[in-house]
Amino acid sequence: MKLRKIVAVFPLVLMCSQGFAQTTAQPEQPKPPLSFFVTSVGTGKGADLGGLAGADAHCQKLATAVGAGNKTWRAYLSTQAVDGKPAVNARDRIGKGPWYNAAGVAIANDVAHLHGDTLEQARLGNNLSLRTVLTEKNESINGGFARPNQHDILTGSQPDGTAYPPGEDKTCSNFTSSADGKGSARVGHFDRTGGGSTSWNSVHDSRGCSQSNLEATGGAGLFYCFAIN
Repeated sequence: MKLRKIVAVFPLVLMCSQGFAQTTAQPEQPKPPLSFFVTSVGTGKGADLGGLAGADAHCQKLATAVGAGNKTWRAYLSTQAVDGKPAVNARDRIGKGPWYNAAGVAIANDVAHLHGDTLEQARLGNNLSLRTVLTEKNESINGGFARPNQHDILTGSQPDGTAYPPGEDKTCSNFTSSADGKGSARVGHFDRTGGGSTSWNSVHDSRGCSQSNLEATGGAGLFYCFAIN
């Protein structure tokens, strides 16, 4: 008789525990919308992106293809002062943040966090890495230890996200040229490895401006895109 009572009570206990678990379970939080990616493809013309306007349009096109075209997108690129036109700083083009990748993972809280403007922010660092820098398609690209190496990302920027001073061309004629022998483009390493620096936005200059020279240096003509709203 005692055994029957125990057996009869057990299903009731199990049902109560399951019901308690269901009532205490937290609802799944919605994934933050896409607001940052590295381009899955370049323009195919080396560092000639059609200037800032062409690069922005490329970001917008790729974002639209994955359902994120309702936002305004900007390429993370700086241009140098030339012919009376002022320089443009990449950090001033990308909105206020925060930014999230295609997997919903936070990349940076704001512009200062992204660039490590304070000692504390520099110590903690942003969240750009081999695992978190994803394309608009939620896919990874090749890092420095893969073949072909594609970790060079076009930025034309100094580590703080500002433009280089006039003089030596660090932007392939402000991203309007694919000609070699007339300049280079400053690149960062999205995977934070190689080149004697772990900077995501400013490590070294490309070998030239053509697609072949970008690839020979360790890139593919890719660049970062940020949503500004």
